[in-house]
Amino acid sequence: MKGILALTCAAALFAAPAYAALKNGAKAPDFSAVASIGGKEFKFALADALKKGPVVLYFYPAAFTPGCTIEAHNFADAMDDYHKLGATVIGVSHDPIEKLDRFSLTECRSKFPVAADTDGSIMRNYDAAEDSEYAQRVSYVIAPDGRVIYSYTAGDPTHHVEYTMSALKKLVAEHH
Repeated sequence: MKGILALTCAAALFAAPAYAALKNGAKAPDFSAVASIGGKEFKFALADALKKGPVVLYFYPAAFTPGCTIEAHNFADAMDDYHKLGATVIGVSHDPIEKLDRFSLTECRSKFPVAADTDGSIMRNYDAAEDSEYAQRVSYVIAPDGRVIYSYTAGDPTHHVEYTMSALKKLVAEHH
């Protein structure tokens, strides 16, 4: 019986998602970075995006890897719904902008931007750094006032869109 209980507890522990270090209510660190959408580079500034509405900021390990490609496709497929909620989506990785130019065009399907965090400072400020080169797979929803209202950390890319969308719908419902 003890063995079954221990196994059940261990399974529950590993099945539960890890949580990003920035907690709900925390002030989201401001940043700007070179980003690309549809292969065209521009300067993305969080402060400017928040003036338009909430921001979904997601970190991913590396462009063109299987999980990151799945996640980019999922976000691209959901962009109409994000726009209906007034949200901006931005993906961030350690990849160089030249690589992200291609990734934004093909895997993001020119639907949302991805930003280059080549020095890792954005990842570190958001407690999303796996190590010096790779980000953890972390998604944040940031309210227009700059506060984190939701964070989710999981290596599996399949639920990030679903969970951030749910948090956005709750935010919109509370403010209408």
